[in-house]
Amino acid sequence: MTRIAVLEADKCKVKKCNQLCVSYCPMVRSRVEAIRVEGNKAIISETLCSGCGICVKKCPFKAISIVNLPDALEKDCSHRFSANSFKLFRLPTPSPGTVLGLLGQNGIGKSTSLKVLSGEIKPNLGKFDSPPEWGEIIQFYRGSSLQEYFQKLSQKNLKVSSKPQYVDKIPKAVTGKVGDLLEKVDERRQLGIIAEELELKKIWDRHLDILSGGELQRVAVAAALCREADVYLIDEPSSYLDVKQRLVVARAIRNLKEQNKTIIVAEHDLAIIDYLSDQICVYYGEPGVYGVVSHVHGVRTGINIYLQGYISDENIMFRKESIVFHEKPPPTAGINVGAPLLKWDKLEKTFQGFKLVIEPGEIRSGEIVGILGPNGIGKTTFVKILAGLEETDDKRQLGKLTVSYKPQRISPDYEGTVQELLMSVAKENFTSSWYKTEIDQPLRLQALMDRNIMELSGGELQKVAIAACLSRKADLFLLDEPSAYLDVEERLIMAKTLRRVVEAHGIPAFVVEHDVVTQDFIADRLMVFNGVPGENGLAHPPTSLRQGMNIFLKEMNITFRRDSVTFRPRVNKEGSQMDMFQKEIGEYYYTKTEKTEKQEPTSKPRK
Repeated sequence: MTRIAVLEADKCKVKKCNQLCVSYCPMVRSRVEAIRVEGNKAIISETLCSGCGICVKKCPFKAISIVNLPDALEKDCSHRFSANSFKLFRLPTPSPGTVLGLLGQNGIGKSTSLKVLSGEIKPNLGKFDSPPEWGEIIQFYRGSSLQEYFQKLSQKNLKVSSKPQYVDKIPKAVTGKVGDLLEKVDERRQLGIIAEELELKKIWDRHLDILSGGELQRVAVAAALCREADVYLIDEPSSYLDVKQRLVVARAIRNLKEQNKTIIVAEHDLAIIDYLSDQICVYYGEPGVYGVVSHVHGVRTGINIYLQGYISDENIMFRKESIVFHEKPPPTAGINVGAPLLKWDKLEKTFQGFKLVIEPGEIRSGEIVGILGPNGIGKTTFVKILAGLEETDDKRQLGKLTVSYKPQRISPDYEGTVQELLMSVAKENFTSSWYKTEIDQPLRLQALMDRNIMELSGGELQKVAIAACLSRKADLFLLDEPSAYLDVEERLIMAKTLRRVVEAHGIPAFVVEHDVVTQDFIADRLMVFNGVPGENGLAHPPTSLRQGMNIFLKEMNITFRRDSVTFRPRVNKEGSQMDMFQKEIGEYYYTKTEKTEKQEPTSKPRK
């Protein structure tokens, strides 16, 4: 049995805990130094540790994780940063002319894998105290495509172009205008085509430090694609982008296949990674502790494996419950769904150079209305009007409802811990068993309770903001892009949590979301926004999920079908038989099951 003991240094506070991990350790009491304190943190010996887990339970700051793994996995260790730190097993196997998608939770090794394959991190095969030379690394991967890959990388015969994960940090490292930056890196002489595809001409003369997140994302993708390289490593290309922009970026990345380039993409949007990839590597393990890379699977099989939580060829179950989609949201129970809670007449909001028109509509108690539309079309403005943060042109009030609002951009301006924040908004509910079962445990907030709000990462901050929104006593929930920074599993857990809270209390919610898979999972009805981004927007009244998706996807010129096993929405490849068939019958959001399709005439294409 291989034992992994991980200690998060930033959480370990040995001067405040009376060193309970040492005091209660059975091995230490037997005079075996399995755990000791050096300086300001504890150090755990994995060879001496008995794996009892007492220190994990006794640590008041939840800084320790201990996991037992099969011995067979140890020989596949590819990298470890230091003692008591994250451990990565195996690596993705790149292949020329193929787009390989990496799918898994945050903190499970996807970005580390990309850094290893880019040459930024030299794989140490787990020997962090005596890192091996390139010869030993190449020998370790003999017989696989990684042998030749690392041989070329060690000899500097492999050019790699990378798109970083956190594009909002780019202005801190690079300054100047968009056009000047891209012209410097245009080694393939494809800048004109790429700039046209990604709609960058509008921001050509703008400085990087004034760009929005979506604009920075498109600039970063363009910079990576313009470089002449053998390998392209793209980390989370869809963040900040709307649905249409995500597909445009995906098409631009796939175009590299024609030149037999090696392309690896880490992505959390299931629809986009499905559309973009030819093959999938699934990452499983325990975030922040260890990650294992699966063997390569076909794109459909790989995504379904991730949702089902079971890898049949390795006989590994990494999740207790599979994630199941429905052709329509499951029926609610125990509440009066359908009684209108809020109605509004035609509303208008005018800014300098932009006008939003909102058609009359209503939201009913106990339902979730999803909001879909491109960036810059007025979705956030509508939500802010509902929240009372913006006024309509005629300064009309939309009733006297108590609103709980999670904004699009979260500023960590609260000075205190997560527990202090949630106790202040949830009040007496914070200690209830319902709160722990329905909000605390699903969102995995327990490990964050003692952390300072100012220290949280983007994903951690997002989960706390969602929890705070759902904790307040309110008549209406408003959530603007709640899936940002969250991985696939966290997005669907967030959707389930919101649905349970809405059903339990009958409180309706508006949810602005660009991830079509998450929107399909969460929404009862849809509000579609269209118009000209940055100039004018039109908000249609809430309509059924199917009708709303059809309106939205027709405008995007995209068709979706449903997977016959998991029922998740899948993007049809442009120009495919299914894509042309659905456009012909006007069904852009396909909801028929495999059973129904088999009853159709054989002349019609099957999904």
